[in-house]
Amino acid sequence: METTLIILKPDAVQRGMMGRILSRFEDKGLQVVGAKLIKISSHLAERHYESHKGKPFYDGLVAFMTSSPVLVLALRGNGAIAISRKMMGATFGSNAEPGTIRGDFGVSNSFNLIHGSDSPEAAERELGLFFEESEILDWERAHQGWIYDMSGGAPE
Repeated sequence: METTLIILKPDAVQRGMMGRILSRFEDKGLQVVGAKLIKISSHLAERHYESHKGKPFYDGLVAFMTSSPVLVLALRGNGAIAISRKMMGATFGSNAEPGTIRGDFGVSNSFNLIHGSDSPEAAERELGLFFEESEILDWERAHQGWIYDMSGGAPE
């Protein structure tokens, strides 16, 4: 099982979309193992987006991410990173396919509703920025066997 970081950005929170977006991940079968509503500090935003430092959009991105609360999620599932990214859609809402979060809810190229880790290494780093180890829980869902075929001993 893989755990990924998802951030519902200020535009998603301000537009009252947290429940609808979170429901999509749960409906898909991903498990919420950590969640909190926070206001990101400038320091945390700068650390999170440090790979973009020096790019023309960096200052605006940091300002946007610190402008309003965000919902930070740790989601777990078999292939959670790739599944989440596919569900999110293309980075720019104007290019995102219908059926994706950005395709259904976004048109802006700047306000794109959601962030998701893009690799296992990024997920580990990002989860460490936003969650203490004790805030990501291991718990068994009663319906887990109905989400994954476990007949071979591991989720398929």
